[in-house]
Amino acid sequence: MRTAVTIILCLSFAISVACAEPLNVLFIAVDDLNTQLGCYGDARVKTPNIDRLAARGVRFDRAYCQYPSCGPSRASVLTGLRPETTGVLNNKTRLRDALPDAMTLPQWFRKQGYHAARVGKIFHQDVPTHIGTDGLDDAESWDEVVNPRGRDKDEEHLLTVHTPDLPLPDQMAYLAAEGTDAEQTDGMVAEAAIRLLRAHSAKPFFIAAGFYRPHLPSIAPRRWFDLYSMEETMLPKLPLDYRLSLPAAALSSTPVWPNFGTTERQARECVLAYHATVSFVDAQIGRLLDALDELKLADQTVIVLWGDHGFHLGEHGLWRKNSLFEESTRAPLIIAAPGVAGGTACVSPVEFIDIFPTVVAAAGLPQPQGLEGVSLEPLLRDPAAPHDRPARSMVRFGDVPGRTVRSARWRYTEWGVDGAVGRELYDEMADPKEMRNLANDPAQAARCAEMKKLLLGGR
Repeated sequence: MRTAVTIILCLSFAISVACAEPLNVLFIAVDDLNTQLGCYGDARVKTPNIDRLAARGVRFDRAYCQYPSCGPSRASVLTGLRPETTGVLNNKTRLRDALPDAMTLPQWFRKQGYHAARVGKIFHQDVPTHIGTDGLDDAESWDEVVNPRGRDKDEEHLLTVHTPDLPLPDQMAYLAAEGTDAEQTDGMVAEAAIRLLRAHSAKPFFIAAGFYRPHLPSIAPRRWFDLYSMEETMLPKLPLDYRLSLPAAALSSTPVWPNFGTTERQARECVLAYHATVSFVDAQIGRLLDALDELKLADQTVIVLWGDHGFHLGEHGLWRKNSLFEESTRAPLIIAAPGVAGGTACVSPVEFIDIFPTVVAAAGLPQPQGLEGVSLEPLLRDPAAPHDRPARSMVRFGDVPGRTVRSARWRYTEWGVDGAVGRELYDEMADPKEMRNLANDPAQAARCAEMKKLLLGGR
């Protein structure tokens, strides 16, 4: 049994010194999970298990992906590199094709003697198309893989579909399914991950559990839908002429605007279905936490939970991801480990490229060379510690690039080369919903110039 003293020393000095008894890692990825969670202050959404994980560790309130789409975001997280460096800028590019010499996070743990195993979606898989397959997985990252396939994949013909003209992975569609959690793909993800925990508890492991929901289409057993009511499920309100205040590119992620042309009732049904699938996945995460406790592994394990990007549910009239607003670029990040300041929150902006070096440091391993993120280990010990680094994200629609930077108070966005097709500036303190674009206000010219320097990489 590893002693508590050893574990705390490992966490405190892991940035520069590899500890003799490194910690395990349970790496939990949740597809399309936004911050509408109980522990992030949303009392509507029932997530008791994610909330109890947050009570064990540090909740990063302002964690931002580098590209708000599944494939690019996951490639960035798993390499600690920005999308411009990985070359993965869409959901069709395999990481190893774009960056043959990539060193991934689980691959690094394998090199340190860990057993690295994956269940479900970690590298990109099209959901639901690739459920039950490897998708764009990276074989060099794993010793063992499991690709579950549940009844949700076989019951897609039962979906209620409000946007039939969209491809299945993008459809505003849902199913309150019959049967049990265990029959669903994500129930099988939890079960397989628990089997791996039991099988490899005697030596260091890096076990990654990738859940497929709440990605569209929203499918979960009916009992999770029953937690929510249509009467209490509302859409965000938009000011009159809101669309005229923005560059057209800012709303390109939902080309049929607003909400892909659905009625208010249809959109509300889909909001409810999203929340139902979040609660369903939360229960599966609870099973993993219970298994860690039962196996007495919690005091030997770094637990990381992250959503690959945010998800719009009608904010700005948008649906899904791929925008550069807060709801799309911001996602949950919770890290719990022995010696971490449990039940605390960090409000400094952090980037998802920071996850790789942070997990390595928290586990007590040496750092690889060439990572573009920084370790957040000081924030795990003291979430209020100084951390003056902005978060940058990017996206592209056709030939129009978009780039945004988020500081503690401001967000600045440029569309096109050098902002040629539009700019946005938001005061996050006065306008946290980003509804008032200040970029064209002469009084904010100096602020825009300051934020542009951060956007270009200046500190």
